[in-house]
Amino acid sequence: MGLDFELPEGASPIDPDEAAGLIPSIATQSELNTFEAINIGEAANWAIGNKRFLRTLLSDDGLRRLHKRMFNRTWKWAGVYRITQKSIGVEAYRISMEVRNLVADVECWLKFSSYTSAEVAARFHHRLVEIHPFANGNGRHARLATDLLCEFQGWPISKWGATNLVKDGEVRRSYIQALKSADGRDFAPLIEFMDLKFPEKPSETVAPSGTT
Repeated sequence: MGLDFELPEGASPIDPDEAAGLIPSIATQSELNTFEAINIGEAANWAIGNKRFLRTLLSDDGLRRLHKRMFNRTWKWAGVYRITQKSIGVEAYRISMEVRNLVADVECWLKFSSYTSAEVAARFHHRLVEIHPFANGNGRHARLATDLLCEFQGWPISKWGATNLVKDGEVRRSYIQALKSADGRDFAPLIEFMDLKFPEKPSETVAPSGTT
């Protein structure tokens, strides 16, 4: 398609087969970023306040459906788990199992108040990024999914550094470093970066698994 991808630090590389799934006819990375941002904005407007969908967010189907909504006008493979190996993320054959395990863990954390609300949000976000289920857009998907989880639970929503994390820069580097700290099970930097003001214990409003 002739588009040279300029990926920021921590982004998933796109292989030729995945690149061939680009839907719009665009020529530059800037155009792609703009098109994706519009697509994601439409998805956010659809999801926020959509209680029927939010009740299913914590499910394999719900998380795939969110990614599809975010990129359905950009990539043909939107909402489909990757089948290629990346330098980031679990092996492709483990993705579905790892997502289901994450969903089950979050539901337990909420039910038994295992962590503060801030740490539940940070752990959910980090693990979803760590799994890296899709060919691209994983960070943006994990951030919106975390925001929607917080909305459903009645928690504050992260400011995510109050800047564009798609572009390289000091704020993105801080975000990547916070994720790396979480790799070592130190979630404090990620919680600080997310700048959340939570009560000490999470509520028990658990989004049940299932599909619409």
